[in-house]
Amino acid sequence: MDIPKPVPGLVIRYSYLWRAEYLQGRDEGSKARPCAIVLAVQKGEGGERVTVLPVTHAEPTNRELALEIPLATKKRLGLDGERSWIVLTEANQFDWPGPDLRPIQIGGSASVSYGQLSQRFFHRLREKFVRVLRAQNAGVVRRQE
Repeated sequence: MDIPKPVPGLVIRYSYLWRAEYLQGRDEGSKARPCAIVLAVQKGEGGERVTVLPVTHAEPTNRELALEIPLATKKRLGLDGERSWIVLTEANQFDWPGPDLRPIQIGGSASVSYGQLSQRFFHRLREKFVRVLRAQNAGVVRRQE
């Protein structure tokens, strides 16, 4: 399985643990989904710690707390044609690569990566996420393996 270098803007397939599930005592995500890496930090002892935001088909009740992925971007990444949003109110952090990455089939080879968001879209995503964090409207689930 191909495990790429984790870089901001990379969209991966990951078993995301929703904050509500975590607060109920769960430590495993219920389903693998696309997630966007918003931060990758080099750890002192080697490896990286990444922060990912989940992608969902559920339309947000507050559009300021999510960012819709353009259909052209979804098509380029090989995602479905339904409307999707990146949730800005919660994130997972984990040590890369971690056991919760899931493979996708791309032309006969397995990878955990759908591809990279455009630089312009990623900058919008990061700016909105930082605003939500500063307003203390986001929760981070720190996953330990």
